Amino acid sequence: MKKVRITLYGAEQICASCVGAPGSKDTYEWLQAAIGRKYYDNNLEYEYIDINQPPNIEKHQRFVERIFEENLFYPIVFVNEDMVAEGIPQLKTIYKQLDKNGIVRK
Repeated sequence: MKKVRITLYGAEQICASCVGAPGSKDTYEWLQAAIGRKYYDNNLEYEYIDINQPPNIEKHQRFVERIFEENLFYPIVFVNEDMVAEGIPQLKTIYKQLDKNGIVRK
């Protein structure tokens, strides 16, 4: 079975429209814990991209530009190449995408 990558784009600074929401790093850790309780995670990889210091990888840099150009709410969560959350992530949507990618529930 191929690996499924969960990528979260976020920043230390909380998104202006998301005041009162948890920070991106907290959301990243919360997501890993929530997914780990429901799924076997041996086929999952997690990746955190700081939008203020993106890695020197073209796809990440292009998407970070898009976040700023389109004023997208962050954190933004991808399952492989599919954007599944913008702003405050909904677990139901993420779980549905994990199921679609064949990740096994506990």
